[in-house]
Amino acid sequence: MPDIKITHFGFIFAQISIVFYYQNSQLPEDNEIRPIGLTYFREHHPVLYMDLFLSGTLTKHLADTNESAHERMDLIVKQMAKQQRVNEQLKSSDWLKWLQTMNNIQASAREIILSEIVYA
Repeated sequence: MPDIKITHFGFIFAQISIVFYYQNSQLPEDNEIRPIGLTYFREHHPVLYMDLFLSGTLTKHLADTNESAHERMDLIVKQMAKQQRVNEQLKSSDWLKWLQTMNNIQASAREIILSEIVYA
């Protein structure tokens, strides 16, 4: 039985539950960006998400996004490390500073990737 609501303007809305039967899709597993991207995609672009999911192309879209995000991440980390002069010599002489700097670089690169690829 639909749930019928009448607004103060006299419009009548009926809320009807619809059940979709769809194929069981497997999502890519080796992805650290996908869960964030998938959640954002599902919440902020629900129509496009359902369209890709029901057509069976969601996994391909996520895999392509994942691949481009990882390629861009590698490039940005290498460029930022080179710019900040983080190298093997620093790693061998002061490994704690090297670790802190690399963690900072990776966090910055992750934010860039999320804003350029995932949230775009």
